[in-house]
Amino acid sequence: MRTVFSRLILIGMVILGSAFAQPARQSGPQPEWQRQAQTLLREGKPDEALAVYQEQLKSSPNSPQLNNAAGVVLDLMGKGVEARRHFEKAITNAPDARARANAERAIAMSYAFDSDCANTVKYEEKVIAYWKTRETAEPGNAYYQQGEMANEAARVCIEAGDFKAAEKWYRAGRELGLKEPNIPTGRKALWEFRTEHALARVAARRGDKTEAARHVSAAEIQLKAIESADPQLGRQQRAFFPYLSGYVAYYTGDYPKALADLGQANTNDPFIQCLLGMTYEKLGEKAKATEEYEKAYRTTGHNPPAAFAKPFTRKKLGR
Repeated sequence: MRTVFSRLILIGMVILGSAFAQPARQSGPQPEWQRQAQTLLREGKPDEALAVYQEQLKSSPNSPQLNNAAGVVLDLMGKGVEARRHFEKAITNAPDARARANAERAIAMSYAFDSDCANTVKYEEKVIAYWKTRETAEPGNAYYQQGEMANEAARVCIEAGDFKAAEKWYRAGRELGLKEPNIPTGRKALWEFRTEHALARVAARRGDKTEAARHVSAAEIQLKAIESADPQLGRQQRAFFPYLSGYVAYYTGDYPKALADLGQANTNDPFIQCLLGMTYEKLGEKAKATEEYEKAYRTTGHNPPAAFAKPFTRKKLGR
C-alpha cells in the first residue's frame, strides 16, 4: 500500500511540474514535426516552434493537441490573449470530459501567466468539477486532484498579490483532499504540511513575521509526520521545507538566511531561481541575480512556477 501511495503522489508531482509543457502524449511513434517543435522550444526558439505548430494547424485547425501546444508556446512568448484562443478551441473540440478538463487547466495556467487570480480560479473550478464526477470511479485520485487544483489556483493567487483568495483556496484544497475515504496517514499529513506551508507564506507576504514563524514550525512537525508514516514520500517532500523557510526569510527581510535556505531547495525550479535572484538583488549581487534570472527565463513549463518566472524574468532582463 505504501509503495502504491508514494507512486501516486510522485505522479501528481510530475503532472504539476510538466502539465501542458508539451503536446499530450499519444500512441505510436512521435511525429517528426512534434520532435522538431519541442527541440526548438528547448533551444529557446519559441517563434520557430510556434511556426511548426501553425503549419500543422493549417490541415488540422480543430486538433486539441495542436491547439494546446500552440497555446503553451504563445504563453511562453507573453501572448496570452492569442494563447487563450487556442485553448478555447481545444476545449470546444475536446473528444471527452477528461480532455476538456485538461484544456481548462491549460487555460487556467494561461491566465496565471498574466497574474490573473480570478480567471485562474474560474477555470480551476471547472477542473475540480470534472474530478468530482470521478469520486466513485477513482476516489483516491479524484479527491487528491481536487485538492491539487485548489492549491494550484491558490499558488497563482498568492504571487498575484491576492492573499485573501490564496488563503481561501489553500484551505479549500486541504478540505477537498482530506475527503478521501480511508485516507492513509502519510497523505493526511501531506495535506496538513501543505496547508501550514501555505499559511506561513501568506503570513510572510502580509508582513506578519510572528504568524509566519508559527506556521513554519507547524509545517516542520507535519513534515516529520510524513517522514514517519511514509519515508519515501517524506524524502520527496523534504526539499519543500527550505523553499518555505527561504521564502519566509526573504519576505520578512532576512536575506542571508533566505539565500542559505533557498540554496538547499530545488534549484532547478524556475520559481526558486527567481527567489534566489531576488535575494541576490537585495544583497547587492547583481551579476548573480542576473544569472539566476537567466536560468528561470529558459523554462518551458506551463505551471505555476513557470507562470510566475517567465513574465517576471522577461521584465527583469528587458526582453
